[in-house]
Formats: sequence, C-alpha cells, structure tokens
Amino acid sequence: MKCRLLLSLFLLLIGIQGNSQSVGVVLSGGGAKGMAHIAVLRVLEENNIPIDYISGTSIGAIVGGLYAAGYTPDEMEELFKSDDFYFWSTGKIQTGYRYYFKQPEADPTWLQLRITKKNEKVKLLPPTNIIPAEQMDFAFMELTAATSAACDYDFNHLMVPFFCVAADVYNSKPVVLRNGDLGNAIRASMTVPLYFKPIEINGSLLFDGGLLNNFPTQQMKEIFKPDIIIGHKVANNVRAAEADDLMQQISNLVMRPTNFEIDPKDGILLETRFEDVGLLDFDKIDQAMEAGGKTAMNALDSIKALVTRRVSKEEVQEKRNNFVARKPALYFQNIQVEGVQDNMQRQFIIQSMKHGMPIVSLADLKKEYFKLVSDQQVKSIQPITYYNKETGYFDLHLKVEPEKKVDVNIGGNISTKPINQGYVGVNYRMYNRRAYLLNSNLFFGRFYSSFKLGGRIDYPSRLPYYLASYFTLNRWDYFASSSELFFENVRPPYIIRDELSFRVETGFPLGLNSKFYTGVAYSSASDQYYQTEIFNKEDEPDESTFNAFVADVRLETNSLNYKQYATEGLLRMLDIKYVVGEEGHLPGSTSEVRGRILQHQEYFQVNAKLLRYFNFGKAFTLGVHAEGMLGTKDLFRNYKAVKLSAPGFQPTPHSKSLFLNNFHSNQFTAGGLKTIFNFTPDIHLRLESYAFLPIREELIKEDLTAYRSDNLFHNIYWQGMAAMVYQTGIGPISLAVNYYEKENTQWYVTLNFGYILFNKRGL
Repeated sequence: MKCRLLLSLFLLLIGIQGNSQSVGVVLSGGGAKGMAHIAVLRVLEENNIPIDYISGTSIGAIVGGLYAAGYTPDEMEELFKSDDFYFWSTGKIQTGYRYYFKQPEADPTWLQLRITKKNEKVKLLPPTNIIPAEQMDFAFMELTAATSAACDYDFNHLMVPFFCVAADVYNSKPVVLRNGDLGNAIRASMTVPLYFKPIEINGSLLFDGGLLNNFPTQQMKEIFKPDIIIGHKVANNVRAAEADDLMQQISNLVMRPTNFEIDPKDGILLETRFEDVGLLDFDKIDQAMEAGGKTAMNALDSIKALVTRRVSKEEVQEKRNNFVARKPALYFQNIQVEGVQDNMQRQFIIQSMKHGMPIVSLADLKKEYFKLVSDQQVKSIQPITYYNKETGYFDLHLKVEPEKKVDVNIGGNISTKPINQGYVGVNYRMYNRRAYLLNSNLFFGRFYSSFKLGGRIDYPSRLPYYLASYFTLNRWDYFASSSELFFENVRPPYIIRDELSFRVETGFPLGLNSKFYTGVAYSSASDQYYQTEIFNKEDEPDESTFNAFVADVRLETNSLNYKQYATEGLLRMLDIKYVVGEEGHLPGSTSEVRGRILQHQEYFQVNAKLLRYFNFGKAFTLGVHAEGMLGTKDLFRNYKAVKLSAPGFQPTPHSKSLFLNNFHSNQFTAGGLKTIFNFTPDIHLRLESYAFLPIREELIKEDLTAYRSDNLFHNIYWQGMAAMVYQTGIGPISLAVNYYEKENTQWYVTLNFGYILFNKRGL
C-alpha cells in the first residue's frame, strides 16, 4: 500500500514538473541564412513544442523579435518574400514614394563626400554606410510601434518574453536590450558595420551583436532561466577572406568566433549549414527555409525527449490573438523634431508632416516622411514613436540630421569606347526660412566636357515651389567619340558642338511623382562640321550658329528606380517650347558658297514622351517607350545644319554618345519595347528594339541643302540593344551590343561602368 502511494506521488511530481517545464529558444546571427530560423519555429509550433522565451542576435533578433511580437511563421515568410522587405533591406524607395519634386537634375555621381570643419581643420567624410537607413528605420517603426505600445515598452510583456544583443563597439561590450522601442532594439542588433548606419540607444552607438556575441545562450540562462534551451545556429565558421572579397570580410567581422556549445543538461543545439547562401542573399529564402525545416525535423525526436510538455497550436494562436488585440492602431498626433537648429525649419518639417491636420494616419505620414527623405537639406531621419495612453494616439519623435553644408560628388563613365568622362560636383547648402542650394559641376573627357554653375531656392509654403537658375557651357566632340574598338571600317565624321546657355525656371509639385515647371533660357550654340566625308586636316569646317531665347513649359512624372537602365516605374513628359533666334552659317573651305549668312527663326515645339515598365513577377519585366515631336520650325541653311539642330531620338545610353543622322528630325514619332529578364534584383538582361519614323523627313538635295519629303512617312529606321547590366549601388556596369540602321558602322560592342549623362542644354 505504501509502495503504491509513493509511486503515485512520484508520478504526480513528474507530471507537475513536466507541465511546468519552460523552454527558451536562442537564434544566432548569420545574415540571410537566418531565414532558416522561421522554418525551425514553424516545426516547433506544429509539433506542440512550447516556446516560452526567445532571444537572438542580428537576423536572429529580427526573427525572434517578430515572433515575440505576434507574427506567425507564415506571416514572417510572407514578409521576407515581399517587395516591401526588398525595399527596406536595400534602402531603395518604393515607386509610390519617390518624391520627384526634390530630386536634383540627373548627374553621373558615384560617390558623395561630405566636407566638415572641426577644430579649425577641414575634413573629407566618406560615406559611413552603403545602405540608406531611412527606409529600414520607417519599416521597423511600422512593424513594431504598435507592439512596443502593447507591451508597454517592456519586452517581458510581449507575446513571448524576448531580448536581443547588440554591440557597444566603443566600450567593447555586448549590450542586452530588454526594453524600450522594439524596432530600435532589433535594428541595433542587426546593424552590420559599413552596410547600415548605427543606432544610438541610451547615449551609445550600437552595432550588430554578432561582433561580440552571436549566440546569447548564457544570457538566456541568466535572464529567463529556462529548463530547456533550444538553440539554432546558422552562422558558418569564420574562414580566411581574400584581400578583394569584401563580403567575406564583412561576414567575418559580424560573425566573430562565438561559443555555440549547449551543455546537454541545458538543452540541444540545432545547426543548419549552408555552402551557397551569402550574408545578403535574401532572395534564397526558400532554400534557407527548406534547410532549416530539415534540421528541425531531423532533431524532432531528440527535442520531444527533452521537452515533455506540450502546447497546442490552438493555445498558441489564442495567446497570439490576445496579444495582437492589444495593439493600438497607428495614428499620430504630436510631432517633435530633434537635431534642427532653425526654428522655422523645425516648424516646416512638422507642418509638412501634418498639413494642419490634428491626427495623421500611417499612410499619410509615410508619404510625407519620404518627401523629407528626398530633401537635399536632410542627411538622415530616424522616426521614433511613443504611445500616449491618455490620448490613445502615438507621438512621433523625428531625429533629423541636417546635411553637411558642403559636399563633393565624384563620378563619370569608364568605357571601352573613347567616351570616358570624369565628373566632379560641389554643393553648398544654407537654410534661413527657406532652403538654398548652390552647386557647380565639371565634366571632363575627350568626347564631352562641361561646366555648370547655379542654384536653387525652395520655398516651404503650403504649396512648395522653387526658383532656380543655371549658367552652363557644353561641348561635344563627336570626332573623338567615333573611333571604334570593334567593326570600325570608315573614317569618322567631324562634328563639334558648343553651347553657352543661361536659364531660369520655377516649379511646384503635383503629387508625389509629378511636377510642373516653366522657365526661360538664352542659348548661344555653335556647330562645326564638314558637309562632305572627304576632307583634309588643313580644311576649315563649316560653322552654324544659333542664338536664341527659349520659353518652356513642362509637365513631368518620374518614378523610375534608376537614372540609367531602369527596370520599374513610369516616366511621362509633355513639353512645349517657344523659340525665337537668329541662325548663322559661315561656310568652310570645302563648301561651294562663301560669306556669312544670317536668317531669323521663330517656332513652337511640342514634345511628348512615355516610358513605362510592367512587372510580370520578379523574373520578367516589359517596358514600353513612346516618343513624339511636332513643331513649326523652318529648315536651316543646309542639310547638315538641319540635322544638327533637329531633336534626336536617343533611347539607349550609347545612342547619346553618337550623332546618328537618321535619328534626328524636326518632327517624328518613335517607340519600342524593352524585354527585361531579372536574374537578381540587381542583375538583369535587357533586349530593346526601337523604330524611328520622321514626319515629312528632311532629305538632301544635290547642292547639300535640305527639303521635306512629300510623304508623311518616307522612311522607318531601326535601332536596338542587348545588354547585361549589374546595378552596383554606385553605378551600373553594362556589357552591351548596340545596332543602328545607318551607313557604314552599324554594330557597336561596349563595356561601361558609370553613367552617360550630360548637363542640360538651353535649347
């Protein structure tokens, strides 16, 4: 009888112990490999293994923090596969939030170097991070602000108690984050040096926790004291990196030697190994999750033997639902701005976010936030939220870092063709009730050289508008650009184009992606050329001049994702010009006429352009390009002058570096298709084909003057391009084959790094 009683008590104690058995999950860092953590959590849930506490470092902090916030494994997988995740992990702005009004005129910049003065010394500051932080900071705020409010900024009160680890590099110590803003904590734990900007918490700059502790098992034991620890390691062992292998060097930096051992009496270690998933290969989520799921399933029997307690999926989901129900909706009332000295600028930022509305929704806030991000007066913005229990709304605290007053931009184009060019730009900023930007740039190269000096004033009124003026000198030497590396079999044409211009313009935004602007310009242009292909070095070229005043009205929409080789977005433009001026012609030594000739020119031009990309999944994109020009312009004195003064159709980067006689006309319609095969978000193959139809085409007479064809469409001309493109983050690398329907050389093979972009002409 006593034996039965003792046995019953023993079994009862075992049952009580099993029912009270607690489990802590520890997730390592490892970059994109850490997406395997999601599959491990899914296997644990589906097999009723309890998760009472969770912690992680870097990617482990992201997955663990989202799980603790009430996100299911399915929801996390969907998030990591979404376009939103791609944008905030790369720092790129979604199409609907690209604020075109504040974008500067396109230039070939690769790198921005800021200049500052400290202790009477001038310093040149290189970029501190590759990935812009504003997109990611807003994403973490959007994902976790309501969660932070629901747990009252105490991670012990999340759906699952949670902590993560970051690194205080200055004091060389790991920092355990257990309270405060959940998004900031996660963001600090995964801040890979060089890639992301560090987060300041409690006066310390924090980086990726993997620098000092990539697997916080000991902290899990000390803080939560679970009976069993289930650890999942995805970090590969550190291996020696080659001198030019930046990614492996960064990987070694953030995955320092760490003790990944778990004593069998404390729990179990799961390890998923990868050979071909890199630190930032987030597009390999399916591969990572499949491997993580296999790891968990292979260890399931061992886990069940250690963890005798069970929690049903229904119980977990009920707990999750109850926590999610406590999350308040994201509506914002008060906005504070830190880091801006000028009170007017501070008020402008606040008013631009609220527009006089007492309460702002997340959707409206997001649009205004990215407008501020595009402002050249602002270097960075970090949004932090505080939930006001009394009002039931969030207060938004914006930590704004103004842009340095002076910066230097370096860029250009490096090519296998003689169209190499260097670029240096300098910007100077001021703010005093309104924003002032003075800038100057210099292009230098055999083919193209230019100098620009000007500035822009932005007025922060209810409807923002700007005034800008620019003085520009441009020169194109097509003789220098025409020497070909491949397939050259004729002497290149001689064309040198010079222009001096001064323009003044004003404009205002029309929504996020559009703006209206108008202006006037003075242009003094000169073209030197031979009217015959047979000439000697001693011969003097013909020279045509055109001194004109231009009035311009333009409506433009632009949401393209790249300045060159875009793969998404929309460009739409309607431009109306009125031009009045005097044409001059000075014949050269090969011309049959003598003496300078002057004639008056006055005309209107209407130019329309549409470029739109349609994405069919992630692998294929179709682009449509249409363009047209109509006008009342009279013919210039000779056929070559007519073609040189006529607008051109230049749909590809390389076409901008050649003077293509067949693709210039005073009136035309043109269009084409771009088929784009995306191998990764940054690497694609594009095949482009275009047709150019001059309207009443300008043709040449025997005396080298021009006449208009009687036919509406006399000829159709074709051009095309096939290019492999890699968008490096500082500029595109492209290997392209270009075809043009014209006399002599038709095929051009080019290898380029950088941008083929020029300063605007007055005309």
